[in-house]
Amino acid sequence: MKTFYHDDQPGDCRLPHDSGIGLSPDYLSSLGVLFYSFPPSSPTSAAQVEDLAKTQNYTNRDEITVSPTAMGAVYEDKIRMFYNEHMHEDEEIRYILKGTGYFDVRNAEDKWVRIRVEEGDLLILPAGIYHRFTVDEDNYINAARLFKEQPKWTALNRGEKTDANEIRKDYLSARS
Repeated sequence: MKTFYHDDQPGDCRLPHDSGIGLSPDYLSSLGVLFYSFPPSSPTSAAQVEDLAKTQNYTNRDEITVSPTAMGAVYEDKIRMFYNEHMHEDEEIRYILKGTGYFDVRNAEDKWVRIRVEEGDLLILPAGIYHRFTVDEDNYINAARLFKEQPKWTALNRGEKTDANEIRKDYLSARS
């Protein structure tokens, strides 16, 4: 995992957009974002992911592959959809099995913080945080998605109504 401020320059969202200003895991933690490293090649990783799932009450999971081959004709539309700024009313948990990508999250100053994820990274985004996702230039990521209940992928796009959402307000209150 590598974390830095997004450079806010126009261009393909799959490019690094690295501002050169790195950020620490502690900074991510201050945003409510949790990070773990469980390399799939390690014999203990599967058990560690299971332990975390039990501790956090993640009872359901599925797997997603984001690539032109896996998604076919809808791939570019899906990339645009994932990259639209939104929040969820539940945590978003992703364990990267293969490939690389970027999660962008908003900080308290409303700046984008870019998190580069790769094989073995497990990221937990808190409910209510504005974020977006994209693969990198390799156009491939395979991830396990973990859920506390039945899988929900309801994205609430940023706007006045979402800003007034109770989950969003709770997230902001917890950060102040």
